Amino acid sequence: MENEEHYKMYFIENRLKTFMGWPFEEGCACTPEKMAEAGFLHTPSDNCPDVAKCFFCLKELEGWEPEDDPAAEHKSHSPKCTFINLKKEVEALSIEEFLKLEKERQKYISNKATGDSIHKFEEASKQVRAEIKSASGDK
Repeated sequence: MENEEHYKMYFIENRLKTFMGWPFEEGCACTPEKMAEAGFLHTPSDNCPDVAKCFFCLKELEGWEPEDDPAAEHKSHSPKCTFINLKKEVEALSIEEFLKLEKERQKYISNKATGDSIHKFEEASKQVRAEIKSASGDK
């Protein structure tokens, strides 16, 4: 079971707290408030200070421009994200609706974990294949 912290990210005020050091503030379309409204968390790295990831579908986007509309970018890059396509505020969802929403989020998490595992396996396979070819003298 995931930790309780992740469930807090359903609420905009908790997503907004992650935008410390976000490079776009007033006068920009992608302010921390609009980023958080669109479901994003600020997940910077040393090389990329403007990385944002949807807490729900796990889509990461970087290379933001001041005029970028976070909701439009989210929909463009992850059109099937259930969260960005919600017709209600999270606070207005019934328990049943919330549980269905959470079920969808769990699917994204499972698909990402599976994809990551497959990628690691494929990379390890390439390395082993190269080592076998090298050891046998094949080119």
